[in-house]
Amino acid sequence: MLLGRTVLGVSAFILMTYGLLCLVSPELPAEYSGLRISNGDAFAEIGAMYGGLQTGLGLFFLLAVMKSEFYRPALVVLMFAIGSLALGRLLSLLITDQAVTAYSYGALGYELATACLAVIAFLRSSHDPA
Repeated sequence: MLLGRTVLGVSAFILMTYGLLCLVSPELPAEYSGLRISNGDAFAEIGAMYGGLQTGLGLFFLLAVMKSEFYRPALVVLMFAIGSLALGRLLSLLITDQAVTAYSYGALGYELATACLAVIAFLRSSHDPA
């Protein structure tokens, strides 16, 4: 359970910290990723997806660290949410003919590592005492 609680706790910290920063300043993720905020809808969308969603996921993962009934469900969410990001990012990197920066490679590394650790923790948790 230590691995799972660690990956959930680290994910909670990263997602809540980055999410709150992005919620307050949607320009932050836009600059990192090369996106352009062209109107209020774009501002709200980036604030919601990078700020609100990540903060909410982080809060859920923190809850799972503190309450054991949320532990396995949170690992499943972490596997699918972060794993889907990794898969989508990897496929996009493979099909683009444009240059990408360290931002994309760093995000992919984080996503792959986190999803794999969540899978390992989930598989191990079936043997953990309740």
